[in-house]
Amino acid sequence: MKRRQFTALVGAAWPLAARAQQQAIPVVGFLNAASRGPLRQQIAAFLGGLKESGYVEGKNVRVEYRWAEGQYDRLPALVADLVRQQVSVIASGGGAPAVLAAKAATATIPIVFSLGSDPIRLGLVAGLNRPGGNITGVYQFTSGLEAKRLGLLHEMVPKATRVAALINSNFADAENQLHDLQEASARLGVQLIVVRANAESEFDAAFSILGDQQADALLVCGSPFFNTRREQLVVLAARHAVPAMFEWRDFVTAGGLMSYGTSLADAYHQVGVYTGQILKGDKPGDLPVVQSTRFELVINMSTAKALGIAVPPTLSARADEVIE
Repeated sequence: MKRRQFTALVGAAWPLAARAQQQAIPVVGFLNAASRGPLRQQIAAFLGGLKESGYVEGKNVRVEYRWAEGQYDRLPALVADLVRQQVSVIASGGGAPAVLAAKAATATIPIVFSLGSDPIRLGLVAGLNRPGGNITGVYQFTSGLEAKRLGLLHEMVPKATRVAALINSNFADAENQLHDLQEASARLGVQLIVVRANAESEFDAAFSILGDQQADALLVCGSPFFNTRREQLVVLAARHAVPAMFEWRDFVTAGGLMSYGTSLADAYHQVGVYTGQILKGDKPGDLPVVQSTRFELVINMSTAKALGIAVPPTLSARADEVIE
């Protein structure tokens, strides 16, 4: 074979080899009901979990991100796009709507969720130890903590007799949250004022109701939508000078008074680990649903001072983190 012919054959082979190598790289679909901006830390944690399993984004795995921006009706189209791309795994976050949309779209592509609602009750898995099917993930118990949060808020503001609960009716566990809060408020002897907001445009009206009803404190119930709008909610709470309890630490670092919940970053890290294990060949039905066991109470002392609240020493002593 002449040298020129040999060089031409080699030159033609290189693009084929490059395409084959590119096709061999697995693609992970990252589906989330929330927005990208507020979840930078969680994305980093997810990628860290992938790396722990031997996968580095841009090197030996590609991640396709799809964000619903709090608009749950966008989820079916977003996940349908990932299914069309034949992604290897779908990593789902932002609450029940995202993983339920993924479940409805595919019974074959593995799905790994981060979820605050009971995955058995939602029909996602057969059991926590043996999920079965194509779905597994992390169960954070966040939707079952509203009564605990109300109790902690009452400890912070013991003279509060009228406490408002801000609820997102579009959230799958909204009615369960309301039921738990009604029982807890009866035990504590406080009047519960229920305020609902399903869109950012409804926030101002919701907080006006707090003023009209003379609410002494506010509990912002767990919701992926509220998490994507945490800065607006923290600003409104400060503007109305109302002591507020939130779901995640990120609300408190943004200036909120206090939060109680699991670590969202830890959950996303575990989603990354499981995603990597599945890429290596593990079946999601054989991977037990991880249950969060560490809960953190976070208090912002500067916000407490601005509100004229003297934080009870017993409460600050129990806090996992105090932000000065």
